[in-house]
Amino acid sequence: MTGATRIAVIGGGPGGLYAAALLKRLDPAREVTVWERNAPDDTFGFGVVLSDETLGGIEHADPVVYEALRGEFVRWDDIDIVHRGTRHTSGGHGFAALGRRRLLRILHERCRSLGVELRFRTPAPPPARLSQAYDLVVAADGVHSATRAAYADVFRPRVTGHRCRYIWLAADFAFDAFRFEIAETEHGVVQLHGYPYAADASTVIVEMREEVWRAAGFAAMDEQESVEHCAKIFADALGGHPLRSHKSAWTTFRTVVNERWSHGNLVLLGDAAHTAHFSIGSGTKLAVEDALALAACLEEQPSLAEALTAYEEERRPVVASTQRAARASLEWFENLGLHLDQPPRQFAFNLLTRSRRVTHGNLRLRDPRFTEAVEREFGCPPGTPPMFTPFRLRGLTLRNRVVVSPMDMYSAADGVPGDFHLVHLGARALGGAGLVMTEMVCVGPEGRITPGCTGLWSGKQAEAWRRITDFAHRQSPGTAIGVQLGHSGRKGSTRLMWEGMDEPLPEGNWPLVAASPLPYTPDSQTPRQLTRAQLTDIREQFIGATLRAARAGFDLLELHCAHGYLLSGFLSPLTNHRTDAYGGSPAKRLRFPLEVFDAVRGAWPEERPMTVRISATDWAEGGTTAEEAVEIARAFAAHGADAIDVSTGQVVAEERPEFGRSYQTPFADRIRHEVGVPVIAVGAISSWDDVNSLILAGRTDLCALARPHLYDPHWTLHAAAEQGYEGPAAVWPAPYRAGSRRPRTGRTDAPRPRLTLGG
Repeated sequence: MTGATRIAVIGGGPGGLYAAALLKRLDPAREVTVWERNAPDDTFGFGVVLSDETLGGIEHADPVVYEALRGEFVRWDDIDIVHRGTRHTSGGHGFAALGRRRLLRILHERCRSLGVELRFRTPAPPPARLSQAYDLVVAADGVHSATRAAYADVFRPRVTGHRCRYIWLAADFAFDAFRFEIAETEHGVVQLHGYPYAADASTVIVEMREEVWRAAGFAAMDEQESVEHCAKIFADALGGHPLRSHKSAWTTFRTVVNERWSHGNLVLLGDAAHTAHFSIGSGTKLAVEDALALAACLEEQPSLAEALTAYEEERRPVVASTQRAARASLEWFENLGLHLDQPPRQFAFNLLTRSRRVTHGNLRLRDPRFTEAVEREFGCPPGTPPMFTPFRLRGLTLRNRVVVSPMDMYSAADGVPGDFHLVHLGARALGGAGLVMTEMVCVGPEGRITPGCTGLWSGKQAEAWRRITDFAHRQSPGTAIGVQLGHSGRKGSTRLMWEGMDEPLPEGNWPLVAASPLPYTPDSQTPRQLTRAQLTDIREQFIGATLRAARAGFDLLELHCAHGYLLSGFLSPLTNHRTDAYGGSPAKRLRFPLEVFDAVRGAWPEERPMTVRISATDWAEGGTTAEEAVEIARAFAAHGADAIDVSTGQVVAEERPEFGRSYQTPFADRIRHEVGVPVIAVGAISSWDDVNSLILAGRTDLCALARPHLYDPHWTLHAAAEQGYEGPAAVWPAPYRAGSRRPRTGRTDAPRPRLTLGG
């Protein structure tokens, strides 16, 4: 146990109060003081939702608080989604809520009973002074934390604003479910989030995009006028009941992330350290869990410094995961208009799975009847998971929605794929995926990334590829195999990945070309800016490679316009600084990639589909935006692309990606709905549950997976076996059928004891 005997808590919200109570309970000799600038009953919002997991932690840490809360909770299982007059209900979710004021009173009473000093209507002294006077200072002073601001150079906060305005209100009746209602007004889309928090009261949050809020006149309304207008918009949902407010104001959500959570004897907790959008009900939950973890670490660690380090190490990954889910949910609601025309049940499923925490598998367990109805509406035959439904691209029908993503193997000699590629791609073709893609196949020797990259600039290479496609078609009938054509541009002439990714060759370098003479990294070779004559030569290289790909028997061709390679380098304003007809405006930056696309499409057999991979964002300031990516996709679709393979990043070395599970799929979702073109989603899609969820929600048409197929070449067949699917979309090769069920690994049928005798 640490020696913190005098503790100051800045902020009397649930997190600060619960931390104070726990710290005092664990050591009654401690002097714990809470400063709260507002009155005891002043609070933002009305109801609070807590998960069973959080309540379990409270029960173990402080049974007195748990028992007080348990007597107050309103519980329900259903979620209602109302859209265009249709209401769909999904059950089995399990919520518990109570009034925020009641929660605060319970915590006030617990603090007083333990001897915590509560100072209401009293601003806390400056944190520097508290740090000198107390052993530990807990800053639980909220999203606008003055403590965080005072030490911004230490905590290094990033505060991100978002696109919607929202207001917390209440109604004097209880919804019978967690309710999402969508109103399409003359000014735009408005959504209601509502849930009961007492037998006769509900929280109501009204949210809309900033431009809708302004167009509807809310900016000019006072508090009461806003409340009345919201009640009018959602009169049906409210059953004619009025709404009420308590110092409610329209605001925009701000996501808070800090690089550090502690400084000396001062530590951040709750919204001061991190925020997560209310649409996943996580703010109070995270603050209470922070308090539990902080108290435990102070109890377990021998010193304050070690305790604060342990607290941050324990909580940071949990918070980061929650923030990723909250960000996905927030952005889904920001872009709600994209999904309004979906079939009603699919729309409801899409909303329920928006954060990627609730999945197709979760919903099948919670509410199989609802999930099966969504599947029927989607077109899934009985017993067929969404991932095993067919999909047609031009003259090619894929038997399922799984794509083995292009993965550079760096194992060719003079551009010729050898036995390694036959085994690598052949194994994945036998593994059940609907489409198996090659790595980026280079159109010329100087278009390689490394000396180990494959090519299609010679007949010998085409013959070697034909050996591979023949094997796939003969040994795994129904599996399509696609080729990805590209040119490395400024990212070429580098070492093999495992020898130093993106590092120049120690010797034997070849000259590089690019849209502009900009090196990829400071240590990279500076490329030459392509002349008009050279652009023509490269276009001809693409045509030649396309003709060879057709003769080699590929079923689909993908043009690589992503990841900072040559064609991608023309698209991004960060890598294209040209002042001629191929640089400047988005239309001019698109010109050469479209010229290449048209040339390739003209050389590629008409009945075979062609896709384009793009980077939908550069993850860097001044780079390609999501809005520009939509227009890039629209241009390729207008020129005949059958699908857009939506990746992100790898365009500039200074990128700052927002990694996370399925983190690139929102870009594919947006392109699919705004452009109306089929899309392939990529990026940390790792489970068949993710694939089913994304397909059924209508966020993508196909899912491309890379690392899972390195881990398990038979990933798709194993996904079928694990789901009990044995249909035509996942056919085991005859020699492998005996392995279509998981082998037994040990005895599981040992007899259980029939009788236990007491001593």
